[in-house]
Amino acid sequence: MTSIQPVVSTPDLPRLRSFYEKVLGAIQTLRVPEEGPEFYVELRIGDTALGLVQKDDTQIGAPVRIILSADVPDVDALLPEVESAGGAVPGQPNDMPWGQRVAHVLDPDGNMLNLTKWL
Repeated sequence: MTSIQPVVSTPDLPRLRSFYEKVLGAIQTLRVPEEGPEFYVELRIGDTALGLVQKDDTQIGAPVRIILSADVPDVDALLPEVESAGGAVPGQPNDMPWGQRVAHVLDPDGNMLNLTKWL
């Protein structure tokens, strides 16, 4: 069976890791190298692995090409956490016609993260 894992490039790996830990309860499961300046970490969020890689020349806020989406228990309750963790909430959540409540938020690097909850 083949699986795919998203890996996000960032100029500030500790900041981005902290955001996903605070907002989505991510748990670090891997660090490369084990000691010294970190180059790569793997975070476990539910059943999903998210990789973060330190790349100093990453252009943050560049046009969005990939959107991460996370099913959460309460979309509205997480919005203050997004902002306190360094992210942005550019608009209010909406109830979509297909039966989900969705908030489009940005992590500290400007990557889009959809917080979703089935109604």
